Amino acid sequence: MSDSRPVALDEIDRQLISLLQINARESVAMLARQLGIARTTVTSRLARLEKTKVISGYGVRLGQRLIDGGLQAYVGITVQPRSGKDVVRRLSAMGQIQQLCAVSGEFDYVAWLRSDSPEQLDQLLDQIGSVEGVEKTTTSIILSSKVDRGHL
Repeated sequence: MSDSRPVALDEIDRQLISLLQINARESVAMLARQLGIARTTVTSRLARLEKTKVISGYGVRLGQRLIDGGLQAYVGITVQPRSGKDVVRRLSAMGQIQQLCAVSGEFDYVAWLRSDSPEQLDQLLDQIGSVEGVEKTTTSIILSSKVDRGHL
């Protein structure tokens, strides 16, 4: 049985997380220096934050130059009853789907897609639409980003 209680974060945990959001590759020594704590303390806090899934992973955030080189789109996906698990499994195998979220409202899922060209996006949308269990898709191509907090 897993413990589903929220993890208590103190101010140092919050500052550590903020520093990692700015640069997840920052050295433990530099983090310790910036926080004014020992390296061993940083290491043990990171281990605890990872173990409790407060930090669930580290990733790469693409630069605007690369992002601008292709197309991004959000796709609302409606699925047939009781087919969600199979649809998610099939969609998760498509590398151009950057994120897939279960949502409330008009759609069952919303996917964030990235493609290199309109033709590639069209092919990807055809692939998504042909997944068994997908009933309907609605696509919105991203024209420009007005606010980006830099989260993955």
